[in-house]
Amino acid sequence: MCTRCGLASGRANVVFGMGNPRAQLMFVGEAPGEQEDLQGLPFVGRSGQLLDRLILEEMGLTRRDFYICNTVKCRPPGNRDPLPEEIETCRPFLDQQLHLVGPKVVVTLGNFATRLLLSTTEPISRLRGRAYPFRSGHLVPTFHPSAALRGGGTVVAQMRADLVRAKEAL
Repeated sequence: MCTRCGLASGRANVVFGMGNPRAQLMFVGEAPGEQEDLQGLPFVGRSGQLLDRLILEEMGLTRRDFYICNTVKCRPPGNRDPLPEEIETCRPFLDQQLHLVGPKVVVTLGNFATRLLLSTTEPISRLRGRAYPFRSGHLVPTFHPSAALRGGGTVVAQMRADLVRAKEAL
């Protein structure tokens, strides 16, 4: 079990990732939340349920069709944002996931994953709405589903458009 950073001391489970290990589509989020930590699976709480529904409705896909993970693999205490050193500590795991799965399209969910993989400080609100060249395919940034739960219909509509963009990139 990984003990490379302080997040190890407060977690219930390492939440590595799940889905099709040969998928052409990969989703990368921020960090596990409470339900994810308890179950040891990514995006199983309210945010994950919304994401699953939007992916099915806009792309016609289920979790057996894609791979999903987070930038950090352990839950930050109190659902706080992951710290830069925690992200960097987990970076080799994410890089290995990207290498092994080898997706054609990566959809980043929120600021942390998007900024990390695009090596930028620009906010997701400026980056979403287009596809970027990434490795041997494309990266499509979108909002984290928790932002859609807070932000309502406008954010959901923008996420839907981004998922359609990702489907077209496939």
